Amino acid sequence: MVRSLWNAATGMNGQQMNIDTISNNLSNVNTVGFKQHRAEFEDLMYQDVIHAGTPATEDTVTPVPLQMGSGVKVGATQRIMTQGSL
Repeated sequence: MVRSLWNAATGMNGQQMNIDTISNNLSNVNTVGFKQHRAEFEDLMYQDVIHAGTPATEDTVTPVPLQMGSGVKVGATQRIMTQGSL
């Protein structure tokens, strides 16, 4: 329960950063020489919940591990270097 709330909170923080970046781009759209930015996201660490090879039933084993992510973070804000209108 707490892990899912933590994942949701990191997602909301990342989305807030994305909205802040977009609003900054919109507020500076008429500024001469302004280059827009784009937020880039990264996954946080994954944890193995069920390891590969764990018996699933009496006759079968789990072929691949079951992994759970720890959320997302903003890795960087990239500057988009396209030429503007003349």
